[in-house]
Amino acid sequence: MRYSVITFGCRVNQADSLGFEEELRAKGAVWDAPEQADVVIVNTCSVTASADQGARQTVRRLARTNPAAKVVVTGCYATRRPEEFRDAPNVLRVIPNDDKSRLVTLLTTDFGLTTAQRFGDGDGSCGAAIEPGVAGRTAFTLRVQTGCAQPCSYCIIPATRGQPRSLPIAEVLSQVDRVAGAGFKEIALTGVHLGSYGRDLTPASSLADLLRGLGSQSSGRPEALVRFRISSLEPMDCSRAIVDLVGDGDSFAPHFHLPLQHASERLLAAMRRPYTIESYAALVNAIRGRMPAASIGSDIIVGFPGERDEDFEELCAYLGQSPLTHLHVFPYSDRPGTEASTMGAKVAGGTIRGRAARVRDIGHRLTTAFRAAQLGTTHRALTIGDGSVAVTGNYLKVRIPSVRERNEWVMVKITEAGEPMRGEIVDRDDPARTPTGT
Repeated sequence: MRYSVITFGCRVNQADSLGFEEELRAKGAVWDAPEQADVVIVNTCSVTASADQGARQTVRRLARTNPAAKVVVTGCYATRRPEEFRDAPNVLRVIPNDDKSRLVTLLTTDFGLTTAQRFGDGDGSCGAAIEPGVAGRTAFTLRVQTGCAQPCSYCIIPATRGQPRSLPIAEVLSQVDRVAGAGFKEIALTGVHLGSYGRDLTPASSLADLLRGLGSQSSGRPEALVRFRISSLEPMDCSRAIVDLVGDGDSFAPHFHLPLQHASERLLAAMRRPYTIESYAALVNAIRGRMPAASIGSDIIVGFPGERDEDFEELCAYLGQSPLTHLHVFPYSDRPGTEASTMGAKVAGGTIRGRAARVRDIGHRLTTAFRAAQLGTTHRALTIGDGSVAVTGNYLKVRIPSVRERNEWVMVKITEAGEPMRGEIVDRDDPARTPTGT
């Protein structure tokens, strides 16, 4: 069987899709482009109306470009509105998030694939990971947690992902051993509410506990040089212990993504975000003081119901002088079933688009300034793609003149801070010595 996977949305979806591919390949399936595949899995997102639209358009396009393909739709949109896909052309199954673990088993029945060891069933047993480079991946995205109980007023995801569930630390460490053994040198840790990791376990644990375990495991095998990248963390969950763990050693990339959403206290309260702009600013300032070269990204919502001109100006004023390095800007759109969708004082669409453009411009200036500050600095970086680009710990993609193999550690000095960034290899990174950490 030839398969293809199309993924929308967050790193958690990316991790889920990677799991599908591992299982399918273990059962003898072979990857192919969506236009030629026998089965296409569409892993949907529903965080915005545009994400919904993109998934619908993709399913319709598959029916035109590959009318023989069977389409399996899963993910948050398929969970929230399964009826919108059941009668779509070529759709074989619509599988909600709670049944994602059965997706490949169902395909095995449908297509007569051979049985094989499942990956991460919760009993600590693991099969062999796919190798770096499959489907263009160099880093491995590992989901350690799913579900969310944080009642943000604009977000539908708690309804589509369920209550928080964490993988026990021992199972995460086992998965890391498997993935590192397959040759991956960077592992991105992700979760729907990653900062809540471990609170549901017995005995309770924490994300800091997990990071300590990963750091100890990594330091025990320096030849592997596995670097962990922490994906999005809610600000209230990014403790000083986590900041210190990232800053103290070489196991963790100096890269934080801390969604702010807004700088108006009034709107933060309406969004049900459990922090203040003062506490957020103190956190990112502390990270910048601890790690001057760290990248610190954020998510911003513009046009939330009731957002006044003065609220928006507060947001722009904070962002313009903040130590943030890049912004993801989300124009607000109603998600049926959320508290925010019932709020009055909706902001006009044209106003939302104008505000989004202005914040994106601020984000561009922040990114430009951050890149300029990195000119002349040296970083440990991992080559990706065809080996002509390397990704630093602080999330800079740098073109290098000497093409290397994919998935190779190199030391890169930044020589041009524009777009694209460029650098030169100043020293081949020797696994026997201590790396720089960035």
